Amino acid sequence: MITENVPSSANTVLVLGATGKTGRRVAELLSARGVPVRAGSRSAAIPFDWSDRGTWAAALAGIDSVYLSYQPDLAVPGVPADIKAFTAAAVAAGVRKLVLLSGRGEPQALECEAIVRDSGLTWTIVRCAFFAQNFDEGAFAEFLRAGELALPVGEVPEPFVDADDIAEVAAAALTDDRHAGEVYELTGPRSISFGRAVAEIAAASGREIVYTPLTRTDFVAALTSSGVPTDEISLLDYLFGTVLDGRNSRVTDGVRRALGREARDFADYARAAAISGVWSVTADA
Repeated sequence: MITENVPSSANTVLVLGATGKTGRRVAELLSARGVPVRAGSRSAAIPFDWSDRGTWAAALAGIDSVYLSYQPDLAVPGVPADIKAFTAAAVAAGVRKLVLLSGRGEPQALECEAIVRDSGLTWTIVRCAFFAQNFDEGAFAEFLRAGELALPVGEVPEPFVDADDIAEVAAAALTDDRHAGEVYELTGPRSISFGRAVAEIAAASGREIVYTPLTRTDFVAALTSSGVPTDEISLLDYLFGTVLDGRNSRVTDGVRRALGREARDFADYARAAAISGVWSVTADA
Protein backbone atom coordinates (compact mmCIF):
# COMPACT_ATOMS: atom_id res chain seq x y z
CA MET A 1 0.00 0.00 0.00
CA ILE A 2 1.38 3.43 -0.99
CA THR A 3 1.69 5.98 1.78
CA GLU A 4 0.63 9.36 0.41
CA ASN A 5 1.68 11.51 3.33
CA VAL A 6 4.21 10.53 5.96
CA PRO A 7 6.08 12.48 8.62
CA SER A 8 9.48 13.68 7.47
CA SER A 9 12.31 11.22 8.15
CA ALA A 10 15.91 10.94 7.11
CA ASN A 11 15.16 8.60 4.22
CA THR A 12 11.74 9.67 2.91
CA VAL A 13 11.42 9.16 -0.85
CA LEU A 14 9.22 11.29 -3.07
CA VAL A 15 7.92 9.13 -5.92
CA LEU A 16 6.74 11.28 -8.80
CA GLY A 17 4.18 9.68 -11.07
CA ALA A 18 3.14 7.46 -8.18
CA THR A 19 0.00 6.31 -10.01
CA GLY A 20 1.83 5.53 -13.26
CA LYS A 21 3.30 2.33 -14.67
CA THR A 22 6.69 2.59 -12.99
CA GLY A 23 5.98 5.02 -10.15
CA ARG A 24 3.27 2.82 -8.67
CA ARG A 25 5.62 -0.15 -8.66
CA VAL A 26 8.51 1.83 -7.20
CA ALA A 27 6.31 3.15 -4.38
CA GLU A 28 4.99 -0.33 -3.59
CA LEU A 29 8.49 -1.85 -3.51
CA LEU A 30 9.81 0.88 -1.21
CA SER A 31 6.80 0.67 1.12
CA ALA A 32 7.18 -3.11 1.34
CA ARG A 33 10.79 -2.57 2.46
CA GLY A 34 9.72 -0.14 5.16
CA VAL A 35 11.01 2.96 3.36
CA PRO A 36 8.83 6.04 4.00
CA VAL A 37 7.21 7.11 0.72
CA ARG A 38 5.49 10.32 -0.28
CA ALA A 39 3.37 9.91 -3.39
CA GLY A 40 3.89 12.64 -5.94
CA SER A 41 0.68 13.11 -7.89
CA ARG A 42 -2.07 15.67 -8.29
CA SER A 43 -4.42 13.55 -6.17
CA ALA A 44 -1.99 12.94 -3.30
CA ALA A 45 -2.51 14.32 0.20
CA ILE A 46 0.39 16.68 -0.52
CA PRO A 47 -0.30 17.28 -4.22
CA PHE A 48 2.38 17.52 -6.86
CA ASP A 49 1.60 18.87 -10.32
CA TRP A 50 4.22 19.39 -13.02
CA SER A 51 2.09 22.20 -14.46
CA ASP A 52 1.87 24.03 -11.11
CA ARG A 53 5.29 24.83 -9.70
CA GLY A 54 3.61 26.22 -6.61
CA THR A 55 3.02 22.62 -5.49
CA TRP A 56 6.67 21.60 -5.66
CA ALA A 57 8.06 23.05 -2.42
CA ALA A 58 5.55 21.31 -0.14
CA ALA A 59 6.01 17.99 -1.96
CA LEU A 60 9.80 18.27 -1.57
CA ALA A 61 9.82 19.32 2.09
CA GLY A 62 11.61 16.76 4.26
CA ILE A 63 12.54 14.56 1.30
CA ASP A 64 15.86 12.70 1.02
CA SER A 65 15.52 11.13 -2.44
CA VAL A 66 13.28 11.55 -5.48
CA TYR A 67 12.16 9.11 -8.15
CA LEU A 68 12.01 11.62 -10.96
CA SER A 69 9.57 10.58 -13.68
CA TYR A 70 7.92 13.12 -15.95
CA GLN A 71 4.36 12.73 -17.15
CA PRO A 72 3.74 11.88 -19.86
CA ASP A 73 7.36 11.70 -21.14
CA LEU A 74 10.66 13.59 -21.25
CA ALA A 75 10.17 13.91 -25.02
CA VAL A 76 7.30 16.39 -24.60
CA PRO A 77 8.24 19.90 -25.81
CA GLY A 78 9.46 22.23 -23.08
CA VAL A 79 10.28 19.55 -20.52
CA PRO A 80 13.96 20.47 -19.97
CA ALA A 81 12.87 23.79 -18.46
CA ASP A 82 10.70 21.91 -15.97
CA ILE A 83 13.48 19.48 -15.10
CA LYS A 84 15.94 22.33 -14.57
CA ALA A 85 13.48 24.19 -12.32
CA PHE A 86 12.66 21.02 -10.40
CA THR A 87 16.28 20.11 -9.74
CA ALA A 88 16.87 23.66 -8.46
CA ALA A 89 13.86 23.29 -6.16
CA ALA A 90 15.18 19.93 -4.97
CA VAL A 91 18.57 21.43 -4.14
CA ALA A 92 16.88 24.28 -2.26
CA ALA A 93 14.78 21.78 -0.30
CA GLY A 94 17.84 19.80 0.82
CA VAL A 95 17.18 16.72 -1.32
CA ARG A 96 20.22 14.46 -1.54
CA LYS A 97 19.53 12.09 -4.43
CA LEU A 98 17.67 11.99 -7.75
CA VAL A 99 16.87 8.84 -9.73
CA LEU A 100 15.72 9.85 -13.21
CA LEU A 101 13.51 7.71 -15.44
CA SER A 102 14.74 8.39 -18.97
CA GLY A 103 14.12 7.06 -22.46
CA ARG A 104 16.44 5.50 -25.01
CA GLY A 105 17.21 7.33 -28.22
CA GLU A 106 15.39 10.53 -27.26
CA PRO A 107 17.54 13.68 -27.75
CA GLN A 108 15.50 15.68 -25.26
CA ALA A 109 15.76 12.91 -22.69
CA LEU A 110 19.54 13.14 -22.98
CA GLU A 111 19.27 16.87 -22.34
CA CYS A 112 17.27 16.19 -19.19
CA GLU A 113 19.83 13.60 -18.07
CA ALA A 114 22.56 16.24 -18.36
CA ILE A 115 20.55 18.62 -16.18
CA VAL A 116 20.25 15.97 -13.47
CA ARG A 117 23.94 15.04 -13.67
CA ASP A 118 24.91 18.71 -13.36
CA SER A 119 22.57 19.38 -10.42
CA GLY A 120 25.20 18.78 -7.77
CA LEU A 121 23.04 16.05 -6.22
CA THR A 122 23.75 12.33 -6.09
CA TRP A 123 22.14 10.83 -9.18
CA THR A 124 21.32 7.64 -11.07
CA ILE A 125 19.90 7.49 -14.60
CA VAL A 126 17.47 4.69 -15.45
CA ARG A 127 17.23 4.81 -19.26
CA CYS A 128 14.55 2.48 -20.60
CA ALA A 129 13.37 0.73 -23.71
CA PHE A 130 9.69 0.57 -24.74
CA PHE A 131 7.66 -0.79 -21.80
CA ALA A 132 6.12 -4.26 -22.16
CA GLN A 133 3.26 -2.99 -19.99
CA ASN A 134 2.19 -0.60 -22.75
CA PHE A 135 0.40 -3.63 -24.17
CA ASP A 136 -1.83 -4.20 -21.13
CA GLU A 137 -1.82 -0.95 -19.11
CA GLY A 138 -2.10 1.50 -21.99
CA ALA A 139 -4.08 2.26 -25.11
CA PHE A 140 -3.03 -0.96 -26.85
CA ALA A 141 -5.05 -3.20 -24.52
CA GLU A 142 -8.39 -2.24 -26.06
CA PHE A 143 -7.18 -3.10 -29.56
CA LEU A 144 -5.73 -6.41 -28.42
CA ARG A 145 -9.05 -7.33 -26.80
CA ALA A 146 -10.73 -6.54 -30.13
CA GLY A 147 -8.36 -8.96 -31.87
CA GLU A 148 -6.11 -6.64 -33.83
CA LEU A 149 -3.31 -4.22 -33.02
CA ALA A 150 -2.37 -1.89 -35.87
CA LEU A 151 0.72 0.31 -35.46
CA PRO A 152 2.94 2.40 -37.76
CA VAL A 153 5.97 0.15 -37.43
CA GLY A 154 7.00 -2.84 -39.50
CA GLU A 155 9.67 -5.41 -38.66
CA VAL A 156 11.92 -3.11 -36.64
CA PRO A 157 12.80 -5.05 -33.46
CA GLU A 158 12.52 -3.60 -29.96
CA PRO A 159 13.89 -5.13 -26.72
CA PHE A 160 10.76 -4.52 -24.64
CA VAL A 161 11.55 -3.97 -20.96
CA ASP A 162 9.33 -5.07 -18.10
CA ALA A 163 8.13 -2.30 -15.78
CA ASP A 164 8.78 -4.56 -12.80
CA ASP A 165 12.47 -4.64 -13.75
CA ILE A 166 12.52 -0.86 -14.07
CA ALA A 167 10.95 -0.47 -10.64
CA GLU A 168 13.41 -2.87 -9.02
CA VAL A 169 16.38 -1.00 -10.47
CA ALA A 170 14.94 2.36 -9.41
CA ALA A 171 14.17 1.13 -5.90
CA ALA A 172 17.72 -0.20 -5.57
CA ALA A 173 19.16 3.12 -6.72
CA LEU A 174 16.96 5.04 -4.28
CA THR A 175 18.06 2.96 -1.29
CA ASP A 176 21.68 2.03 -2.04
CA ASP A 177 24.40 4.56 -2.82
CA ARG A 178 26.40 1.91 -4.67
CA HIS A 179 24.29 2.89 -7.69
CA ALA A 180 25.28 6.57 -7.50
CA GLY A 181 26.61 7.98 -10.76
CA GLU A 182 25.43 4.99 -12.81
CA VAL A 183 23.55 5.12 -16.10
CA TYR A 184 21.54 1.92 -16.35
CA GLU A 185 20.20 1.34 -19.85
CA LEU A 186 17.42 -1.20 -19.39
CA THR A 187 16.05 -3.59 -22.01
CA GLY A 188 14.57 -7.04 -22.09
CA PRO A 189 16.83 -10.03 -22.91
CA ARG A 190 15.88 -10.17 -26.61
CA SER A 191 14.74 -7.83 -29.34
CA ILE A 192 11.53 -8.71 -31.20
CA SER A 193 9.20 -6.99 -33.65
CA PHE A 194 5.81 -5.68 -32.61
CA GLY A 195 4.28 -8.37 -34.78
CA ARG A 196 6.15 -11.03 -32.83
CA ALA A 197 5.13 -9.42 -29.55
CA VAL A 198 1.48 -9.61 -30.57
CA ALA A 199 1.93 -13.24 -31.62
CA GLU A 200 3.32 -14.07 -28.18
CA ILE A 201 0.40 -12.26 -26.52
CA ALA A 202 -2.01 -14.25 -28.70
CA ALA A 203 -0.33 -17.52 -27.74
CA ALA A 204 -0.39 -16.63 -24.05
CA SER A 205 -4.04 -15.59 -24.08
CA GLY A 206 -5.24 -18.45 -26.29
CA ARG A 207 -6.89 -16.03 -28.69
CA GLU A 208 -6.50 -15.12 -32.32
CA ILE A 209 -4.93 -11.65 -32.34
CA VAL A 210 -3.27 -10.18 -35.41
CA TYR A 211 -0.79 -7.38 -35.95
CA THR A 212 -1.23 -4.99 -38.88
CA PRO A 213 1.27 -2.32 -39.96
CA LEU A 214 -0.29 0.98 -40.97
CA THR A 215 0.60 4.60 -41.70
CA ARG A 216 1.14 7.21 -39.00
CA THR A 217 -1.86 9.16 -40.31
CA ASP A 218 -4.17 6.17 -39.99
CA PHE A 219 -2.68 5.36 -36.57
CA VAL A 220 -3.47 8.82 -35.22
CA ALA A 221 -6.98 8.65 -36.67
CA ALA A 222 -7.62 5.25 -35.04
CA LEU A 223 -6.45 6.47 -31.62
CA THR A 224 -8.54 9.62 -31.92
CA SER A 225 -11.69 7.69 -32.79
CA SER A 226 -11.06 5.40 -29.80
CA GLY A 227 -10.99 8.35 -27.42
CA VAL A 228 -7.30 8.22 -26.51
CA PRO A 229 -6.23 11.53 -24.90
CA THR A 230 -4.59 14.01 -27.27
CA ASP A 231 -1.32 14.22 -25.33
CA GLU A 232 -0.95 10.43 -25.37
CA ILE A 233 -1.66 10.35 -29.11
CA SER A 234 0.97 13.02 -29.74
CA LEU A 235 3.56 11.12 -27.71
CA LEU A 236 2.85 7.78 -29.38
CA ASP A 237 2.99 9.39 -32.83
CA TYR A 238 6.39 10.87 -31.98
CA LEU A 239 7.73 7.58 -30.60
CA PHE A 240 6.62 5.52 -33.57
CA GLY A 241 7.67 8.16 -36.06
CA THR A 242 11.16 8.72 -34.70
CA VAL A 243 12.46 6.64 -31.78
CA LEU A 244 11.16 3.29 -33.05
CA ASP A 245 13.28 3.39 -36.18
CA GLY A 246 15.81 0.74 -35.16
CA ARG A 247 18.12 2.98 -33.14
CA ASN A 248 17.13 1.15 -29.94
CA SER A 249 17.14 -2.44 -31.17
CA ARG A 250 20.31 -3.38 -29.31
CA VAL A 251 19.90 -5.46 -26.14
CA THR A 252 21.79 -4.18 -23.10
CA ASP A 253 22.93 -5.65 -19.77
CA GLY A 254 21.54 -2.86 -17.57
CA VAL A 255 19.24 -5.05 -15.50
CA ARG A 256 22.03 -7.56 -14.84
CA ARG A 257 24.49 -4.80 -13.91
CA ALA A 258 22.04 -3.23 -11.48
CA LEU A 259 20.39 -6.30 -9.98
CA GLY A 260 22.72 -9.23 -10.64
CA ARG A 261 20.08 -11.17 -12.58
CA GLU A 262 18.76 -11.34 -16.11
CA ALA A 263 15.93 -9.13 -17.34
CA ARG A 264 12.43 -10.59 -17.55
CA ASP A 265 11.55 -11.98 -20.96
CA PHE A 266 8.58 -10.65 -22.92
CA ALA A 267 7.01 -14.12 -23.10
CA ASP A 268 7.00 -14.34 -19.30
CA TYR A 269 5.36 -10.91 -19.12
CA ALA A 270 2.73 -11.97 -21.68
CA ARG A 271 1.85 -15.16 -19.80
CA ALA A 272 1.45 -13.31 -16.48
CA ALA A 273 -0.66 -10.56 -18.03
CA ALA A 274 -2.85 -13.09 -19.86
CA ILE A 275 -3.65 -14.84 -16.58
CA SER A 276 -5.13 -11.58 -15.31
CA GLY A 277 -7.63 -11.65 -18.18
CA VAL A 278 -6.66 -8.22 -19.45
CA TRP A 279 -6.82 -9.34 -23.08
CA SER A 280 -10.00 -11.37 -22.67
CA VAL A 281 -13.01 -10.22 -24.67
CA THR A 282 -14.91 -10.01 -21.38
CA ALA A 283 -12.30 -7.80 -19.71
CA ASP A 284 -13.41 -4.34 -18.69
CA ALA A 285 -12.28 -1.61 -21.05
